Amino acid sequence: MTLSPARVPHAAVRRLTTTLYGYAFLDDFVLLYPVYALLFADTGLTVWQISSLFALWSLTGVLLEIPSGTWADAVSRRMLLRAGPLLTAAGFTLWVLVPSYWAFALGFVLWGAKGALGSGSLEALVYEELDRLGAADRYGRVMGRARAAGLVAVMAAMGLAGPVFAFGGYPAVGLASVLACVSAAATAARFPEHREPAAAAGSGSGSGDGWTRPLLAGLAEARANRSVRAALLLVPAVTAVWGALDEYTPLLVRDTGVAENAVPYWLLLIWTGATVGGLLAGPGERLGEGGFAWLLAGSALALAAGAVTRTPAGIGLVAVAFCGFQLASVLADARLQERIGGTGRATLTSVAGVGTDLTTVAAFGAYAAVGSATTHGTAFALSAVPYLLTALIVATGSRTAGPSTDRTARP
Repeated sequence: MTLSPARVPHAAVRRLTTTLYGYAFLDDFVLLYPVYALLFADTGLTVWQISSLFALWSLTGVLLEIPSGTWADAVSRRMLLRAGPLLTAAGFTLWVLVPSYWAFALGFVLWGAKGALGSGSLEALVYEELDRLGAADRYGRVMGRARAAGLVAVMAAMGLAGPVFAFGGYPAVGLASVLACVSAAATAARFPEHREPAAAAGSGSGSGDGWTRPLLAGLAEARANRSVRAALLLVPAVTAVWGALDEYTPLLVRDTGVAENAVPYWLLLIWTGATVGGLLAGPGERLGEGGFAWLLAGSALALAAGAVTRTPAGIGLVAVAFCGFQLASVLADARLQERIGGTGRATLTSVAGVGTDLTTVAAFGAYAAVGSATTHGTAFALSAVPYLLTALIVATGSRTAGPSTDRTARP
């Protein structure tokens, strides 16, 4: 039973959000991020071997996403959020102590498992705790700030990786990353959790029934509720393509003619745009379906215009586009959480995560095909097309639903 908005215990909300922001920052404060590809190359790995590691990373996440989401609905979500960073810490330790292809592969499997454990668990825990406090309407802005905290951590890690690497090489960077992971696990222990795990609420029917109940409940809700299905599809449609493009932004920036040593500074501009997008989630929650469609369309046009100019000034438009896409991603997640009404919240969130992972892999393939035949600017510009189509579908759905549904159609 939720509390009325007038009686929301501010201290409880503050504890939840402070823990969330700290966890999000520490989870992404990994100094290995900007240098792990160099570690692989310096160990003697070929380009094919490095690519196979990335593929293994993605495959691990796809295979474990839904099972981990079901697990998060069956057991303590806080426990999974504590365990995940420890898996990553173990992987990073292997990388710097015994650098080899198989150590890197095992590290990526552990990292992929950590991502699967957190995907769905975090969103479900935060939404249900806010709902319990009568503050579910704050979910979008809270998660937007959490994503912004993660992006700030990435930028801070990029800035600190150089001096730390110069001081102690890969061992020092690895140690700092392990400490960040351990700190994230310790922070996760402070998350409040006031729910009875489904596995413990099985009323004597056996643990197997407790494990399968969240999965069956989540799938049944998606099957029966059209708005839930639509929200499940919207998350990968909004999140996947720009998430894939992020990996190619250094190549786009370099093609504008800037000096090699200036590329990181232009990348920081793009990351700043995405950070601002997360911080705008609060005002963005007031957008209806029509406003959400315009947000996607405007961001897509900014992406295309910024990419085809092939000038440093165009990178500013790309940053604006990433700002819009980050905001849209947060709103799409908030829309999904609002639509879910049953016990399979983490399961359905993980289903959306699988859709995002698979769509991201498809986006990588499409970019490789287009980018090999044309330029990076052209590939970025063509990547705006899916967003224009999604905006058209959202706008059409809004007109079909009519004004009477505007109260429940907020992304």
